[in-house]
Amino acid sequence: MAKSNSPHSPMRRRLLKMGAGAGLLSSVPVTSAFARQQTRARIVIIGAGAAGLAIASRLHNALSGATITLVGARQSHWYQPGLTLVASGLWSMDRVVTQTRDWVPADVRWIEADAAGFNPDNRQVSLTNNETLDYDLLVIATGCQLNYDEIDGMSAALIGQQGIGSVYAGPEAARATDNAIEGLIAQGEGRAIFTLAPTPIKCAGAPLKMTFTTLSRLEDTGIRERFDVDFFTPFRQRVFSVPVYNDFVLERWQAQQVGLYDERRLVAIDAAAKTALFRHASGATEQQSFDFIHVVPPMSAPDAVRHSELAWQDGAMAGEWLETDQYTLQHRRYPEIFGIGDVIGTPFGKTAASVKKQAPVLEENILSFLAGQPLQARYNGYTSCPLITSIGRAVLAEFGYGGELMPSFPFISPTEESWAVWVMKEKMLQPAYYAMLNGRV
Repeated sequence: MAKSNSPHSPMRRRLLKMGAGAGLLSSVPVTSAFARQQTRARIVIIGAGAAGLAIASRLHNALSGATITLVGARQSHWYQPGLTLVASGLWSMDRVVTQTRDWVPADVRWIEADAAGFNPDNRQVSLTNNETLDYDLLVIATGCQLNYDEIDGMSAALIGQQGIGSVYAGPEAARATDNAIEGLIAQGEGRAIFTLAPTPIKCAGAPLKMTFTTLSRLEDTGIRERFDVDFFTPFRQRVFSVPVYNDFVLERWQAQQVGLYDERRLVAIDAAAKTALFRHASGATEQQSFDFIHVVPPMSAPDAVRHSELAWQDGAMAGEWLETDQYTLQHRRYPEIFGIGDVIGTPFGKTAASVKKQAPVLEENILSFLAGQPLQARYNGYTSCPLITSIGRAVLAEFGYGGELMPSFPFISPTEESWAVWVMKEKMLQPAYYAMLNGRV
C-alpha cells in the first residue's frame, strides 16, 4: 500500500470541501420531505447507545401516533470511535463524552434502566427497575458485552494498573490506557504486548490501531530499539478478517519489528507479577511477561439477550449473539423483533459506520412491517474502519459481506494509507456521527 496525499494535494482540497458541507448535510432531517406514517404501535427500543438513539430519532421523524420507549441505563453517551484517540494521548476524555438525554428525541420516553429478560411469546420485556413493558414492535440495540471475567484474574478495574490497558471499557479506561503507555515510555525500555480476542469484537481495527499508535510513540522517543512489541492473536496468521488489510498489517509489522505470536488466546493475567498466560491452539499454555499489555476481552451480546430465546440457537453464533436476518435485520423467528448495531449476529457490522448504514435499512423495513408490506430494504454488511497506521496516517478500510471492498469516495483508495484519511478520522467523522444520532444521515 503506497503512501499518498501531501498536505497540499488536490485530494486534500476535495476532502476539506466535503468536510465544509458536512454541517449542511446534517441540518435537514431525511424524513422531512415525506408524510409521516400513521400507527398506534407500541415500539420499545432496548439500548440507548448509538444504534438505539439513531433508530429512535428515525422512527420519531417517520411515524405519527406511535408510542416510542427507549430503554438504557447509562446517562453519559460515549463517542466510541474516539476512544483509540484518547488512549493514544491525542484527545482529552471530554471530547468523547456527552449526555444521553441531549440525544433523546422529543416525545420519546426514556427509561433509565436496562433489559433484564425477554418474553417474546407474550411480547414483553422486563427491566432492571422491575418494570415490565408490553410491545407491538421491539428493537434490540443493546451493543455488546465486554467479558473481561473470561480472562482469569482480569477485570475492568485493573485497567491503568500494573501496565494493563484496554481501550474498550470507556473513556476513563482509554485515558488510563494512555497513562499506562506513558509509563512504559518513561521507563525507557520494556515489552509491550497487544492481544486479540477469539470472538467477534466491536471495532475490530482497534487492537491494530493501538499497536500502530504505540509504535509511533515509541519511535518518537528515539530509542525504539529498547522496546519489544509483540502481538498475540488466537488465529493462524490473521489479525483482521479482510485478507488485503490483514496482509498489509502483517507486512508492516514485520518491517517495524513487531513479533507475531499466532494461535494463542489470552486466558489469564497475573497483574502483580506482570505476566500473561496464553493457550496455544494445541492446548499447551505459555507464560509471557510484560511491562505493558493491551487486553481485548471476549465479547458477546449482553447476558439478557444471549441467555434468552432471542439468541441464535445453532451455528457459530449460538448462545452469543442476537439472531437476525443479515439483510433485513429482522429476527428470524419473531418477526415483530428487529436488531441493529453491535448486538446482532451477522458476519460483519460492529462499527458506528455500520450503524449509519443499518439505520435507514431498519427504518424502511420497520415502516413496511407496520404497514403489512414485504420488507424490501437490504443491509449489505457495510463496515468501515479508518485503520490508523501511524499517528498522522490511516487507511480507509470499507467492506461488506464476503469481505468485498466498498469504497465510498472515488478520490480515496481503499488500499492506500494517507494523511487525508487521518484528517477524516481525527476531524470529520464525529460531526457526522452526531448527525446520525439525530437521524439526519
